[in-house]
Amino acid sequence: MRSEASASSSSESVSSLSAASAATGISTEELARYSHVFSSSRTNSVAAAAATNNGVLKAAVDYRGLRSVPQQFSIELEQGSITAQKRSGRCWMFSGLNVLRYEMIHRWNLKDFELSESFLFFYDKLEKSNYFLEGVLSTLDEPVNGRLFSWITQDAATDGGFWSMFANLVEKYGIVPKDACPESENSSDSGVFTQYLQTLLRKDALALRTAATEGKPVEEVRVLKAQQMEAVYRLLAVSLGEPPRVFDFVAHDKDGKLLEDHGITPKEFYSKYIGMDLRRYAALIDAPTAATPYGKQYRLARSGNMADHDDSIFANVGMTVIRRAIVDQLKDGHPVWFACDCSKYELRKEGIFDRSTVRVENLFDVDLSFDKGRALEYRDAEGNHAMTIMGVNLDASGQPDRWKIENSWGKDVGKDGYFVASDAWMDEFLYEAIIDRRYLDAATLAVLDTEPVDLEPWTPLCLMSD
Repeated sequence: MRSEASASSSSESVSSLSAASAATGISTEELARYSHVFSSSRTNSVAAAAATNNGVLKAAVDYRGLRSVPQQFSIELEQGSITAQKRSGRCWMFSGLNVLRYEMIHRWNLKDFELSESFLFFYDKLEKSNYFLEGVLSTLDEPVNGRLFSWITQDAATDGGFWSMFANLVEKYGIVPKDACPESENSSDSGVFTQYLQTLLRKDALALRTAATEGKPVEEVRVLKAQQMEAVYRLLAVSLGEPPRVFDFVAHDKDGKLLEDHGITPKEFYSKYIGMDLRRYAALIDAPTAATPYGKQYRLARSGNMADHDDSIFANVGMTVIRRAIVDQLKDGHPVWFACDCSKYELRKEGIFDRSTVRVENLFDVDLSFDKGRALEYRDAEGNHAMTIMGVNLDASGQPDRWKIENSWGKDVGKDGYFVASDAWMDEFLYEAIIDRRYLDAATLAVLDTEPVDLEPWTPLCLMSD
């Protein structure tokens, strides 16, 4: 532990440095020096020619890296056809439904099947709108320009989400086949209607705060909020269509056997044809920051989609535990939902996540390595995409060296919709995996039994963006 004197000395040193480092602009002499140093290197000229003509990613591709991540795997699960979230931020929902449909396909011997993403999308937007308005009512004493209220209004019913939000929706509303509630123009391209939904919600927030400021009784404010939710429902129903309350289900398995139900509800369908206990799954994360030590559970404030449900809870256990659990779950024939930073070292056309293939550091002649925890703290990385792990290749010693990833960007991206991720890439950019408790060791299960530590909503953890 540092002494009080040394801490004071360090603080004074930082203050002195800040005072001595008054902001200065780029001088003409410095600009000339930058250009001279760059132009003096033949390597820089070659790199510039390659990057300006082909783009940074293509110019950075290393053929040796391509050869190191072949798309063959020693453990590989067979899934249905590739899904496509198109121009929406529903990756977490697609990945969740990909996990469920895999179980349904194999349980009922189906050739292929897809569950309706649009059905859950409607209710997610509805619940998030209510969650937002309840958040406004719970922060009436917060300043409008304060950090908390700014956070709430910034995140008004966006597309993104966590696994826990997916579980909330399925448990409350059930699911339906895709043909019972197909995609619409606004579910496939959600930006425009979400923009107007957010404007409506923010205007509603102003009305609620104004009513409270004017001293209106709680009952009257609650009536106003209920009217606001009626308008939200109308906007969603116009944009997405009302979801079915009952539907007919007809399908044939691989042997031609008929599966048939008439007038079945979404919750009945889920219970009969899938019936997984989603609360049996735990959210394991690797967030090695100073604020989130390993071996603890964390509850992230304002990270839900339902006002009457808990916020999202994560067990920070590190990649060694996560990697072992994923392999065990795959070996037993079950896919894994996970969240990562898909923007890093990615070749979309080839379907590759790998630093040794996308060598941008060599192209720029810079060091871009970043400690995982520091990258989270300095906002250089985040869990911005969810996908499904469908396979793994184990080397001669039984350790994973690459992973098969089912994406939701359509079959024309990657290799027929699939990506391969090197184990080194997963180690650096995987932040969360959803694991059945059956595949967790006693120490990890003990962590899951601990009381979660509450975190502010902006704590760098495994944020899911759109």
